Amino acid sequence: MHALPEVAEVAVIGAGAMGAGIAQVAAQAGHEVRLYDSRPGAAALAIEGISRQLDRLVEKGKLEGNARDASLARLHPAESLHALDGARLVIEAIVEDLTIKRELFAELERHCSPDCILASNTSSLSITALAAGLARPERVAGLHFFNPAPLMALVEVITGLATDVAVVDTLLATARRWGKYPVRTRSTPGFIVNRVARPFYAESLRLLQEGAASCASLDSVLREAGGFRMGAFELTDLIGQDVNYAVTCSVFAAFHGDPRFQPSLIQKELVDAGRLGRKSGQGFYDYREGASRPEPIELDSTAAFDCCVVEGDLGVAQPLVSRLRAADIAVIERPGTGLLRVGDAVLALSDGRLASARARQDGLRNLVLFDLALDYGKAARLAISRAADTTPAARDQAVALLRRAGLKVTPIRDLPGLPVLRTVAMLANEAAEAVLHQVASAADIDLALCAGVNYPKGPLAWADAIGVDRVLAVLEHLHHSYGEDRYRPSLLLRRALFEGGRVLVQGEPHD
Repeated sequence: MHALPEVAEVAVIGAGAMGAGIAQVAAQAGHEVRLYDSRPGAAALAIEGISRQLDRLVEKGKLEGNARDASLARLHPAESLHALDGARLVIEAIVEDLTIKRELFAELERHCSPDCILASNTSSLSITALAAGLARPERVAGLHFFNPAPLMALVEVITGLATDVAVVDTLLATARRWGKYPVRTRSTPGFIVNRVARPFYAESLRLLQEGAASCASLDSVLREAGGFRMGAFELTDLIGQDVNYAVTCSVFAAFHGDPRFQPSLIQKELVDAGRLGRKSGQGFYDYREGASRPEPIELDSTAAFDCCVVEGDLGVAQPLVSRLRAADIAVIERPGTGLLRVGDAVLALSDGRLASARARQDGLRNLVLFDLALDYGKAARLAISRAADTTPAARDQAVALLRRAGLKVTPIRDLPGLPVLRTVAMLANEAAEAVLHQVASAADIDLALCAGVNYPKGPLAWADAIGVDRVLAVLEHLHHSYGEDRYRPSLLLRRALFEGGRVLVQGEPHD
């Protein structure tokens, strides 16, 4: 597998933020870069913008002055497509319109040499459709950078039906030499990230619609228990509600209305109202001058207790026991099914059932369920829900125990599953579906979600850590509770349960 040599010229079409970012990446990697835009003067202005970006890197000590000058000297505005004749790789980053892109590729085929690779930075369009009708569709592939391209590590390398394996290998090697983490994916709706990440937004939106908790409370749980950089509401406000909603609608339509990708009516209402997030001043949160950010709900309790009892293995939540002991709480251990008892309260890690349903089905009085955490030894917050017959005194005892262990406690309405658990289970389920349908390897999917959207753990590695049996149980309980195909478990997860209980293929992503 060989990358493009440094002497190979790279052309970028489209001088917007993404095209300029890609041009900067290629120039810093040592290539002569020709930047073209149909708008007169746009390419030259973009290069001026790149110059300012490089200056900031020098000021921060992240780039030497001579490297800045050399990179800038490699950037050249192109006046026409004829000026791209010598390129070995052309990357288009123009408007997301299939017809316009196909017209561009047809024109490039007339100008560029036969060995030139034609790549699209599309985030959603079919590479197969883009290449259809060309004389040499085998040299067309997707090269999807994430914004801002100079900073984001992930690049999705996308194969269409006709794409030559050698073209893909060259793009993978080139992206790696450019300092990126490339992953290989087939041309299917949403590729990897825009498909597998849908449940991250969808589950929070669903919980909000069902009155589980406020935006601030749900976001805080995903951050402080789940380890995500941002919660779904603050992240969609940052992305733009219109952009995020449009991607969801696109994936939903491309999968012929599969309920797994059903758009949210709450988000549509925001878009209809022009509340697009940070860029418009209002979204789920208010960003206008003088507005204050709402705080998550937190429970406190001074209920007294002498000790707590741990019955059996708490599974992924076992580090809670060490945390309780570190807080000088007396812990009695005895056999059981994985429960914590304090006073009259019974605490258990959610399994996707309603707390009231589990209390009745398992014969547990005063049941309080707690949410999944990325690391129970370090989490700052946990969400809890309680069964309808759990007394206020028992709930206070449960809260007091968790507070003594140094955890903030956020209440969630009794709904199937808790925010982090059902979000992670659904992410793992969608990732498993993508592996099952040979969209990408398990390792590449996990890498894509970590490098592309900064997840604290790949969803399949997370499923392995939790236990495939528990993830399946959560999905089955969600499916049973809602009666919706949205929560149907992937066949891959069911198969993994009988084939060793792991879904992530160990080892490095394939080349």
